[in-house]
Amino acid sequence: MSAQDLSALLWQERELLELLVFKLEEEQLLLTSGRTRWLHHATAEVEQVLGRLRDIGLARAVHASDVAAQWGIDGGASLRELAVAAPEGPWNELLGAHLQAMTVLVAQIAALRDSNQQFIRAATRSTQETLAGIGTGAGTYAADGAASSGFSRTPTLLNKDL
Repeated sequence: MSAQDLSALLWQERELLELLVFKLEEEQLLLTSGRTRWLHHATAEVEQVLGRLRDIGLARAVHASDVAAQWGIDGGASLRELAVAAPEGPWNELLGAHLQAMTVLVAQIAALRDSNQQFIRAATRSTQETLAGIGTGAGTYAADGAASSGFSRTPTLLNKDL
């Protein structure tokens, strides 16, 4: 395997990371708009991209190990270590650029993931509070002075999409 093959894999990984940012933003838009009907599709798409990232990450590790051996460094070297050990010329700059771009993308992904988890927790709490409040009343008095349990005989609608 060559450094060129490794670079091609890094480009593919960057594209997948960008796609993951897009899918997480898409998921966030669904969460913030309350349109949870399609949330399961968005989540499935995120999982598909994560699966593809795992596969390409494994291929990158194999290629990086080969390139590290060619450059005389440890086979388990990180991308940062490869960029430092790369021969003078385009490879150290190119690998450094890949590292920088991927670091930014991973930070964006982490922020979106955390934000989406907060939205999901808030929606779950709201749903639990709504469910807990169904069928409970304040216990008041009716117009004739009789005690009323506060239970409503009218149907209650629930959105089960969450």
